[in-house]
Amino acid sequence: MSGWSEKDIPDQSGRVAVVTGANSGIGYVTARELARRGARVVLACRSEARGAEAVDRLASHVPGAEVEVVGLDLGDLASVRRFADGFSYDRLDLLVNNAGVMALPYGTTADGFETQFGVNHLGHFALTGLLSPRILGTPGARVVTVSSTAHMMANIDINDLNSERRYRRWTAYARSKTANLLFTHELSRRLAAHGSDVVAVAAHPGYAATNLQTAGPLMAGRKASERFMRLGNRYVAQSADTGALPTLYAATAPDVLPDSFTGPSFAMWRGAPRPSRRAPWTLDDRAGELLWGASEQLTGVTYEALKG
Repeated sequence: MSGWSEKDIPDQSGRVAVVTGANSGIGYVTARELARRGARVVLACRSEARGAEAVDRLASHVPGAEVEVVGLDLGDLASVRRFADGFSYDRLDLLVNNAGVMALPYGTTADGFETQFGVNHLGHFALTGLLSPRILGTPGARVVTVSSTAHMMANIDINDLNSERRYRRWTAYARSKTANLLFTHELSRRLAAHGSDVVAVAAHPGYAATNLQTAGPLMAGRKASERFMRLGNRYVAQSADTGALPTLYAATAPDVLPDSFTGPSFAMWRGAPRPSRRAPWTLDDRAGELLWGASEQLTGVTYEALKG
């Protein structure tokens, strides 16, 4: 893994990939590099207009790229179902659960879930479940879910998943990122129990310059925080191109282990991908099982092929 870069991505010809939040930042870079290696890539974007712009930009970087944009709002389970119902491929080699929101003012999704938990976890839980027949039917498929080192700030509260008792934006974000890792852990356990060769893994970008950092302050009207985040992106963060490397490694490297967590090599902050530390509560079988059950109840999506 030492020194691994986008040049080490193996040939992806014949593979079908879905990347959520692929119109900008790490998602865009992930989609671009997969397409560059020959994958057919579906850019799943909340804004189809911005997604279309991303497709045009990507095509200029990778002439002949096989890419398309399809609308997907992870904060609306009806949109998630429409995306899955309209998915036109009979295989899905790679699902990259990348889209996310960070440290937003309190709000709720179209279905009444706290926004960060609803978008970052429940939307992706539902999407993966609805696409699972295609994933399970594709030999060697992978599910990559993008988490964050911020997960270390808070475990989930199984009795208050939607932060109804008390809302703190950074705690809610950390809990949603813990949920991403618990989802990966439980999905890996269920896949192994059913003898599937599908690999579920997680990754994080470290500190990468994307729109994620400024969205929350913009929504809350916190101009000082917005300026601080922009300065951090400019002078401290690594680029989105480098920040996407852990995701690309988790998605394509041949030696990736199930339930692994890949991040940047230097202080989990920046650099080439390597195994990353994770909080012990993200490896708790019971917590993973409880979160899975709650997620099925909240979304109405059940993974029938992975019951038990």
